[in-house]
Amino acid sequence: MKRTVLAAAVFFAGAAGVFAAPAFSAGAGGVLGGHFTRYRLEADGANGRFGADQNINQFDAGGFVFFDATFATLAVTFTAGSSSFDEPVSINGVPFDAMSRTGQGWDAMLGFSLLGRFPFRLSERFTVFPLLGMDYQISLMQRRRQDGHGYVYDRTNPPEGIIDHPDLEGGTFNLSDWNAFFVRIGGGAEFDLTDRLFLRGDLLYGIRLMTGYERRSLELMQYLAGDPSPSLGGLSSGPSLRLGVGWRF
Repeated sequence: MKRTVLAAAVFFAGAAGVFAAPAFSAGAGGVLGGHFTRYRLEADGANGRFGADQNINQFDAGGFVFFDATFATLAVTFTAGSSSFDEPVSINGVPFDAMSRTGQGWDAMLGFSLLGRFPFRLSERFTVFPLLGMDYQISLMQRRRQDGHGYVYDRTNPPEGIIDHPDLEGGTFNLSDWNAFFVRIGGGAEFDLTDRLFLRGDLLYGIRLMTGYERRSLELMQYLAGDPSPSLGGLSSGPSLRLGVGWRF
């Protein structure tokens, strides 16, 4: 019995050493990421089958601040970047150039993320941890320039006459329609420079849930094609890398 109790004590003492992590820490750093959207919208209308693709390649950079408890990380990020988009439209499989669009875009986002983590101390100075959670991105700026046109469409102040569709509620797509939830999964590592100061690196992959823009696009398709149940499928996702410096309390 004594040997069993002693063995259990040794095991839990060792486990505490492996999983030990500081109770609280905070820091800041930089973030670099990419985001890639491949959506297809389809509807059956009076004039045949209508299809619209959304292909967007987006690259962002910015900064973040974070606060850690032992098993959770709260971060606030600001990112800005540029994108290219290609949105071909077809009717019955035949390209419909009058409604197809290509061009460039620019955006700025404010993000709030809450990630669960489980730290494993591999050595006196080195700790690794898996990450899983969500973040919410608030659109601060969303601009687009269509190839072959001189104007830049700013969602915060659409130029006169540039309206997505007047029969939609509100008349145009709004800046808030680009707010988005992401599911994030990945991992990170810390290297201790001193007892309190450490370097932090996180690599995450995010999958974006449907935004207000896509939900309203379905409404627009219902109006244009007369299809009460158009379909929207695909994936919008991408990686992000965060590097920072932190301080333990």
